[in-house]
Amino acid sequence: MLRPPLSNIPQPKATSMKTTEIAPARLEALNSGIAETTHLSECLAVDFAILLQAVFPEIARTEIATVEKVLGEGISRRIRVMGDLFARNLTGEELIGLQSHESDTVRGWACFAVVAQEGDDLDAVLKVLRRFADDGHFGVREWAWLAARPLIARDIERSIERLAPWTADPSERVRRFASEATRPRGVWCAHIRELKEEPQYGLPVLEPLRADPARYVQDSVGNWLNDAAKSRPNWVRSLCSRWAEEGSGPETGRIIKRATRSLT
Repeated sequence: MLRPPLSNIPQPKATSMKTTEIAPARLEALNSGIAETTHLSECLAVDFAILLQAVFPEIARTEIATVEKVLGEGISRRIRVMGDLFARNLTGEELIGLQSHESDTVRGWACFAVVAQEGDDLDAVLKVLRRFADDGHFGVREWAWLAARPLIARDIERSIERLAPWTADPSERVRRFASEATRPRGVWCAHIRELKEEPQYGLPVLEPLRADPARYVQDSVGNWLNDAAKSRPNWVRSLCSRWAEEGSGPETGRIIKRATRSLT
């Protein structure tokens, strides 16, 4: 599967399309596992039961009832169930092999399966998920950090220590994972109380990214600080003021603007 260049990472396409408006042929391709989704509506439209039967018929024979029970639930719940299902039926090497599967949905299932298999071993989880954090598809990159988020939140200081080196990675996708996975409030996930109350714990990740050249990373850092500003506004003001005084190029300026957008 071809990956787009890092300097031109595609973002989810803005669309008001309803899932019922997706062409039958297109939906069939998605449910058959031979095509990637291109926007959120398509992500939500994929039928997990049909897709499982198409790509792993042997697993479907014994697990289809589990999948069908959650078809009416939200996508976060459904994908976690698929992760548990894959963890029971595939080896670690098989999960790693799924990083090249044509379906972004299947690659997303693999992210959650890695966490389910490795349990509390943060280092092992991050080692494997790094591959998915650098995926060419916007959805897989989101599933990668969302899958790791509960484990990261369990011991935030240790997690920050492990993720800090990721901020020097050549891939902007990997650098962005370090920021996005540790956001105090985040999106589609539980908040991290420690970072809402003591956001300074996140500095080992934030400081190296303060002038990141990639907008993809800048947006995440700005959103991280905007999260923190909702509970610790003075801390965010102070940090942004220091960054500005120490010399801020356009990259830092953009982060500061995004970080303080909710402050008066």
